[in-house]
Parts: sequence; structure tokens; C-alpha cells
Amino acid sequence: QVQLVESGGGLVQAGGSLRLSCVASGRTFSSYTMGWFRQGPGKDREFVAGISRSGSNMEYADSVKGRFTISRDTPKNTLYLQMNSLKPEDTAAYYCAASQVFRPSLIPRIYDYWGQGTQVTVSS
Repeated sequence: QVQLVESGGGLVQAGGSLRLSCVASGRTFSSYTMGWFRQGPGKDREFVAGISRSGSNMEYADSVKGRFTISRDTPKNTLYLQMNSLKPEDTAAYYCAASQVFRPSLIPRIYDYWGQGTQVTVSS
């Protein structure tokens, strides 16, 4: 199995940027398709972005396309989410997740392993 630890969350003004990191330990990082999800207060967990094992295929939620970029650094066992032009509606706890499926999935239950989450708060 794999253990995931997120970091990089915080408080930022609208229009600002943050970069989230997720460090993986345990089994080989390159064996997993990775995803970022978020969950706001009283809301369901929703897909934000995903990246395939090789890093060649990325998927994004429509709400973040053009603003967020997912990437992975295999030698560092680290997943990133660069978030630009942040909006108050991006406020949520952000989670990274790992799955052994071939392509990124928008469905949370497809992912087998989850981090503890990092809070992102965007003020207006």
C-alpha cells in the first residue's frame, strides 16, 4: 500500500496562488494514477484533477481548467497541484488520492488510498 501526506494549504486572497504537494511513501509511486479531490463544508467530495502513472495524461474539472495544473515528480515521489487565480469558491479541504487504474477517474471510490487533507481558504 501507499501512504500520502499533503501540504501547502493556507489562507490566500482571491486572485492569488498556492501550490499543494503530496508526498507518497510505501509502494512504488509510479505504479499509481493520482488524483486531487476537494470537499467544502456541507458538500460532497469532488474531483479536481488527475494524472496517469506516466504523467502523460491529465484530467481536470471544468471549474479549474486553465487555472490549476497537476504534475508529478516520480524521483521525488511527489504529486503537485499548482493553483492560480484562486476564487472564494475554491475554498475546501484538498485531498490527494492514489489508484491502480490506468487512467485518472473522476469517481472517489475508484481511489484506494487517501491523504489526510490540507485546507485551502480563499478570501474575497
